[in-house]
Amino acid sequence: MKRISMLAVGLVAGAMFAGAAAAQTFQVNRENKTIAINATDEATAMADIAAVTIGFEVFGPDSDSTYALGGKTSQAVLAALKKAGVEDKSIESVNQGLERFQDFDQKDTPDQMAKKQFVFRQSWTVSVAPQSAAVVIRDAVAAGANKSGAIDWRLSDHKALQAKAAEAALVKAKAIASQMAEGLHVKLGDLIYASNESQESRPVLLSMQRIAPGVVAAPPPPPPPPLLEIRPQTIHEEATVYAVFAIE
Repeated sequence: MKRISMLAVGLVAGAMFAGAAAAQTFQVNRENKTIAINATDEATAMADIAAVTIGFEVFGPDSDSTYALGGKTSQAVLAALKKAGVEDKSIESVNQGLERFQDFDQKDTPDQMAKKQFVFRQSWTVSVAPQSAAVVIRDAVAAGANKSGAIDWRLSDHKALQAKAAEAALVKAKAIASQMAEGLHVKLGDLIYASNESQESRPVLLSMQRIAPGVVAAPPPPPPPPLLEIRPQTIHEEATVYAVFAIE
């Protein structure tokens, strides 16, 4: 007798896969007349969250001045993110720290080395909609975030994609079982057991003003740099299903 212990799943509308339930033991033997199938399939969806890495590093001749510059840069970067519309709950600290700098370049002069005795580094993960990623990177870099740009693409409803992959795998399992039943000259019955395992810039309006004689108007600010062309990635989710079908 062969014993197989897996996670049971609920079935909706007959053979629709819903998800894993409590663990149980299912027996496959000569008496219960079944066909057992392992099948793998996948589902895809476009990422709807861009987790952008925003960070910076600054240098200084001593720990106090380096820390002060790091604090000033940190506040400037966060102010730029908030101005870009990023909510506090979407900003997560990753790391921050002050340390003595030792990784000098061979081309550094003694004067340059004296100005880089300490380094302060800080970084965050900023989660925004994909269409906002380029703006967040541009504005953060302009505020001093000189170590920014990496993106981890995510899906807000990952469980739904997992369920979709499992459903596709179950459909595939039934198709394979049907072919086997046909080859055995038997009729495929209902699905009686299944388990799954997932592998897993705003325009500036200038008003007309009277300019006193001899006074030169201040030049308009330079336009912001162009946005990066950033496209969301496709998220892939794979699921493996073990399905047991009755035969008649």
